[in-house]
Parts: sequence; C-alpha cells; structure tokens
Amino acid sequence: MNKLVVAPHEHGVLRLFSLNMRPEEAKFLREPGAVDQVLGVQGLDPKQIDVFPVSDLEELGLFGYLNEGCGVSEDQLDRNALDAVEGWVLVLRSAAFAGKGATLKPDPRVRLIGLYTEEATNWTGGPIETESAKPFSAPQGAAQDDRPRRIGSAALALLILLIIGGVLWLIL
Repeated sequence: MNKLVVAPHEHGVLRLFSLNMRPEEAKFLREPGAVDQVLGVQGLDPKQIDVFPVSDLEELGLFGYLNEGCGVSEDQLDRNALDAVEGWVLVLRSAAFAGKGATLKPDPRVRLIGLYTEEATNWTGGPIETESAKPFSAPQGAAQDDRPRRIGSAALALLILLIIGGVLWLIL
C-alpha cells in the first residue's frame, strides 16, 4: 500500500507529516485551502487537519498526542522516532477527504513521518440477561380514560371570546 494514496471511503487513518518550513509558513497552513496546496489535492476538510509546533505538546509529546489524543495503539508508535521530531507537524485524518480517494503529491518541504490507524470501538456485546431487559417487563399502569376533556377547550373558547369582546368594547 502506498502511504500517499488515500483509498475511497478510508476510515480511521492518520498521516503525520513533518513540515520543513519557517514558522510563518507553517502557521499559514491553518488557513482553509492552504494544506490542499502543499499536499497537491483539492477539497480537504480543515476541521480534520491539525498543524502545530511539537513544542506545544510539552511533556505529552507526539507519542502521547497520537496515543492518548488520537487513539493510536502503542504497538504502532516508535517513541524514540517521535521524540526526535522537532519543529512543526501536520496531522491529516482520513475524514478530511470526505470519503473520496486521492493521491497526495506533497511539496518537498512536507515529509511523511508515518501512517497510523486509530483503534476502533468494539460495539459487540452479549445479550442482556436481566429481568428488566425482557419485553413487556415494565409494570403495567392503570388504563386511562380515553374520553376527550371538553371542559378545558370550552373554557379556552370562552376566554378568547371575552378577550375579543373587551378589545372591541375598547375600540368602539
């Protein structure tokens, strides 16, 4: 698999890039459409792109950011290699492509560090065996009278007539 080819409907993949550029240029990549230009693609969702200096992570570091913040498992990460990364980085989630395929053609100042997959949530579970989970196990309430309550609507109609009569009396 080519790490610079994004498959259609790709899900849960993060690409980490090192940015070998001046801080002003790297900050500019936070603007909508700027990352599109340096990666050679169109239509990326800027909400799915993070551009920041590694120094902003302080003690957490890139390892902690990817592991704790992005849900990448520890077995995919090389702590020593990530600790050696300095300067600005770009994190590109596969959701930025909105389900479309693409081939990245990055600017020479943008270098791919790694491709990581987020841990997926396991939604499987066994059947619930408790008494309260069984169908029709809730206590049955007393049957309610389904006859309409006409007294309320009659009182409302009388009140509206009185208001209209009062307004007409004031006008005339």
